Amino acid sequence: MAKRAAPEVNAGSMADIAFLLLIFFLVTTTIEKDSGINRKLPPIEETEPPIIKQKNIFTVLVNKNDDLLVEDEPMEIKDLRQAAIEFLDNNGDGSCAFCKGAKDPKSSDNPDKAIISLKNDRETSYAAYISVQNELVAAYNNLRNRRALEIGASKGFPKMNFIEMQALHKDVRWNGNKKKLKDLIDQIKLEIPQKLSEVVE
Repeated sequence: MAKRAAPEVNAGSMADIAFLLLIFFLVTTTIEKDSGINRKLPPIEETEPPIIKQKNIFTVLVNKNDDLLVEDEPMEIKDLRQAAIEFLDNNGDGSCAFCKGAKDPKSSDNPDKAIISLKNDRETSYAAYISVQNELVAAYNNLRNRRALEIGASKGFPKMNFIEMQALHKDVRWNGNKKKLKDLIDQIKLEIPQKLSEVVE
């Protein structure tokens, strides 16, 4: 009995199919991007750095065991936000018209001069670092929200806090007065600037 010859498979188009599949997967795949922490470095200045009084610096230390030391005193993470708010809102020199702090002469003069200094150990866990960051940024946001609610009505944005103002300004569907809203946001940022210094030891 005669053997039948096996039919040949035409592999000429295999390269084209593989190439088309590769393009398909490249086009349809989404790549996640890590956003990280949004921080803007200050511009380089040629002038001498200003002299900062020690009372205007709020020192926060996180050691390798994730223990928190605030102004040389141990503190729980849950108390950090309120301590930062009290420091920023102190109004020690009486120059801040909207501050509601205790006016302690040993604490910060006003929000413009107040600086929060965050020092981390190299072995601090990422979770502890982010938790501390969140509390400190939340302290600034609380004060900015309060200020936005105070002055927003007179500028045409009643009952809107600072976070809502920023979200509305970024919303491309909103067709209100973006310049007026941007000016208000900039005014609040100028009155309560976020001065957060970070050091890794």
